[in-house]
Amino acid sequence: MNKSFSLVTCLVTSLLAVNSGWAHYRIPPAKSAHTVKKAILPSELKLPTGFSATMVAEEIGSARHIAITKNGDIYVKLAKLKDGKGIYRLRDTNKDGIIDERVGFGDYPGTGIFIRDGYLYASSNSSIYRYKLNENEEVINPEQPEKLVSGLREKDRDKSKSIAVDKQGNIYVNIASDNDACREPGTGKGQMPCTLLDSAAGIWRFKANVPDQTFASGVRFATGLKNVVGLDWNDKTNSLFVMQHGRGKFDDFYPQYYTPKQSAELPAETMYEVHQGDDAGWPYVYYDQFQKKKILAPEYGGDGKKTGTAKTINPVAAFPAHMGPNGLLFYTGTSFPAKYRNGTFIAFHAQSQELHKGYLIGFVPFKNGKPSGPWEIFADNFAGTDLVKPTGPVQHRPCGLAQGPDGSLYVTDDLNGTLFKISYQPQASARKETASQKK
Repeated sequence: MNKSFSLVTCLVTSLLAVNSGWAHYRIPPAKSAHTVKKAILPSELKLPTGFSATMVAEEIGSARHIAITKNGDIYVKLAKLKDGKGIYRLRDTNKDGIIDERVGFGDYPGTGIFIRDGYLYASSNSSIYRYKLNENEEVINPEQPEKLVSGLREKDRDKSKSIAVDKQGNIYVNIASDNDACREPGTGKGQMPCTLLDSAAGIWRFKANVPDQTFASGVRFATGLKNVVGLDWNDKTNSLFVMQHGRGKFDDFYPQYYTPKQSAELPAETMYEVHQGDDAGWPYVYYDQFQKKKILAPEYGGDGKKTGTAKTINPVAAFPAHMGPNGLLFYTGTSFPAKYRNGTFIAFHAQSQELHKGYLIGFVPFKNGKPSGPWEIFADNFAGTDLVKPTGPVQHRPCGLAQGPDGSLYVTDDLNGTLFKISYQPQASARKETASQKK
């Protein structure tokens, strides 16, 4: 054994002696090339000038959302259990840029995870938990979390419970609709009213420090949101921002109003800033990114042109259809160029037929708490194949986003279990130019 392995072995033994509930092990060596799929290299990602990417971990399972501590430890929530665990703490013990220690805990799968004020919050598909952290932001008692909320609606589709926590002691959770357009079964007729809105298709708010709350304990904070996987609390504006997954088919029951092409390219995926009592309109209206307005859904009397009700809120940004925005992060670091500060990064988990692009990280610049320009592609080619004429399977599907203590951007992949780190290093010429300007 080399010294590094012996050291990790000693650490494993010591930790297990303290708490046998932790699943702690060193990452196994990579498999030979012929036994695994070819993974896209970080150098193959398309990034703006000055940026580079590294793979800091592989084979970590169905990695969804992540939270990073002030010391650089990474907590990853898994959609499926890996070795019986649904959360892993990843650590780079020798500071070489590669994760070499994994600690597993939590016996439930899920998506949501968030750090705030000395606690790690995590969600299953029906409940919300929290773990007390020590001064190093390590979980103190991993096998005995405090259950905050139980009884959240869980169906076979769109069951992720993404979460965010504000500074006032509230936790916000997405409860998605499992009916894409709230249609009556087997028909194109919309339910009127849509009965799902009482328990789904919105954001619910609970207390972040009160145990044993039930669904009935919560407040419906915002409604009319079909499914929100990506969300983040903006500390600058003291408000919640969310990314909605748009609905699906139009032309199946309404070919007189929508061509197959229009059906594939509508509606927009939308970003909202939501406040208490807001209604984003689902299922009655949707946002058309081509007409740049809210449109009445055909299930409720629309024809692709009739404007939707003015009572619903407008999106603050819109994106091509069906890109699956699964992660949202407000960037507060200083290591990236100034244009990125306080803007939002978005992890798109699927692809757009309109653009023939997808599986990418988008960016929206912000100023004074509002988008200040059009969205742009920040990191592309996670797919590892031409999406117009694919030559192989998609390699990575971005899902979760987090900011490291050094200001770098971390991206999870829930398809092949890869964790990417994107960093910025100014080019020599740019540094010289900046230095000469200072003179």
